[in-house]
Amino acid sequence: MKEKFIKSTIILLIGGFLTKFLGMIIKIIMSRLIGTEGLGLYMMILPTFSLFIGISQFGLPIALSKLIAEDTKNNKKLFFSCLPITIFVNIILIVFILLFAPILSTKLLHNPDTYYGILAIALVIPFTSISSICRSYFFGKEKMFPHVISNLVEDVVRLVLMLIGIPLFIDKGIAYAVCFIILSNVISELASILILFFFLPKNVKINKEDLRPSKKYIKESLSIGIPNTTGRLIGSIGYFLEPIILTSVLIMVGYKSSFITTEYGILSGYVMPLLLLPSFFTMAISQALLPVVSREYARKNKKSVARKIKQAILFSLFLGVPVTILFVLFPEFFLKFIYHTTEGATYMRVLAPICLFQYIQSPLSSALDAMGKSKDAMVASTLGMITRTVLLFLLSMLKIGIWGLIFAIGVNVVVVTLHNTKKVRSALTQF
Repeated sequence: MKEKFIKSTIILLIGGFLTKFLGMIIKIIMSRLIGTEGLGLYMMILPTFSLFIGISQFGLPIALSKLIAEDTKNNKKLFFSCLPITIFVNIILIVFILLFAPILSTKLLHNPDTYYGILAIALVIPFTSISSICRSYFFGKEKMFPHVISNLVEDVVRLVLMLIGIPLFIDKGIAYAVCFIILSNVISELASILILFFFLPKNVKINKEDLRPSKKYIKESLSIGIPNTTGRLIGSIGYFLEPIILTSVLIMVGYKSSFITTEYGILSGYVMPLLLLPSFFTMAISQALLPVVSREYARKNKKSVARKIKQAILFSLFLGVPVTILFVLFPEFFLKFIYHTTEGATYMRVLAPICLFQYIQSPLSSALDAMGKSKDAMVASTLGMITRTVLLFLLSMLKIGIWGLIFAIGVNVVVVTLHNTKKVRSALTQF
């Protein structure tokens, strides 16, 4: 088991590094092709995109990975029990987006240029949902290679589409170019799904009984998925409200919309992606941790569970600490090297130490999910979202520009991480 955990982690680390590298290239190309204004517009839409993606998955990928890892169920029936739920949720979301896109763009985001980008989300979410469901099977089986390959193919397809499509659409306007960037996810996710199907066992036979949903499996999946979705939904709602509150309050106290869009684009498009660069490392550890802890927790192996969680946290800090030091000392270098700008250097110096908490947050959340404590993670997300939203509103009233958001982000990260740490310790004590 130990060798398999290490092997899975190494595969995910390599894949995560390559994916992150490609992601940075995509972000660099995108930012240079659409400019700071276009990037700011894209970042305005991104919280809405993330919100609908979180809802559409309904926590089922985590639930499937956990239940498959326990190795006590008919995995084919489990898969086809969850698929109808995903389809039903996606249909509701698509209808909602089509009906309320005008309100979201003009009344909440205060930017009509976001309209087409929001409409594009409706076409993307079914593909991301199916892709996530397919990945969960391989995670549960601790087969990480298909996931890595599908991610790489997805990013390469997106990169090619960016290079070809953005120059064609940018002449028609930034709104159309941003809409194309979001729509490119349809083709890239479809490519990812095809790769995952290629890795499915060739001798698998699916009969009518497998296709018939099981009420028991649905109930078990939802018992894990609903708290997980609720937690993610709460976080996504906070992320969704972020540009809305920021824009509304700062305009009210006298800031111009162009200033807000530009500064928000710098923070969300340049600074945060750089600070979260080590997340590929912590995410790889978390993904490898989930099936191992799920299986050992089901077997009542307390020592093994505690040891794996401690290892995951130490591994996360192993990369997180030196990266944080570099970001504090040389933010201008990294911004100049990657984005060809030094805007946001001060923001990086302030937020870099806080992100040390962020680096260990993912393994802690994964451990709670694996131990069936998704409700505790949901509570943490709720506390963090409330704290962040209230602070964002109050601090923005002080006329300190984007700094109100920066301080709110920092406090949110600390609150959620400390809460998850406490709950993981409590779960291990009660084992």
